[in-house]
Amino acid sequence: MSIFNRLRHALRSTPSTPAVTERPTSAPPPPDAATEAELRARLDDDPNDVQAFTRLAEIVRRRAAEVAHPDPLSAEAEPVPTTRAEDTAHWALAEELAGRPHGWYPLIELARLSLDDDKEGAMRRLGAACERETDGKALIEGIRMLRAAHLPADALGLGVGHWSPAEQDPEAGRQIVEAALDAGRSGEARRHLTDLAELGGRSSATARIVAELEPFVAAAEADVDSTAH
Repeated sequence: MSIFNRLRHALRSTPSTPAVTERPTSAPPPPDAATEAELRARLDDDPNDVQAFTRLAEIVRRRAAEVAHPDPLSAEAEPVPTTRAEDTAHWALAEELAGRPHGWYPLIELARLSLDDDKEGAMRRLGAACERETDGKALIEGIRMLRAAHLPADALGLGVGHWSPAEQDPEAGRQIVEAALDAGRSGEARRHLTDLAELGGRSSATARIVAELEPFVAAAEADVDSTAH
């Protein structure tokens, strides 16, 4: 088994209890072993604890980078490229937690890791995350991720397919309108802003977001009109 596969197997089989600090050898546990155990326990209770996931991902990526470059005098195989090893460790963690029926955030992370190499698969994972989490949190995270990756049309498509303005966080509406603006689709931006204003409830948060977006949508419409003339 290659060091790449051994790494993935080891991370997948790491227990999520304080027993993680126990070692079969006399070597001392890593200094952050207690923190790792605490974070894994938090994620056992809630696989969508974003803060815990982020901190644990940092730990497993750092450990993977260390394993990827072992002592050349004792290494059994060629070192694995550091970035690949870190991504594999991150993937294994997210994949494990995505196996929980309500684990939507790990699916977001899997999509993020696979977006460059498997865009279609990444979009499927984002769609599955939005189906598991219907209050809008997954949709917000997914659209933000796609916009950051300079894929506004895909972000808009994800939003249109999963947005329910009357039932979801109004921030999801903001992200959809901004994705439409990023994509240069002022007409769609206006339509989604209207839906947010009319269907998004009468909360102060909705009113604030609509007021903040209005000048940007109006400016985009004005640009289209000036270009047309």
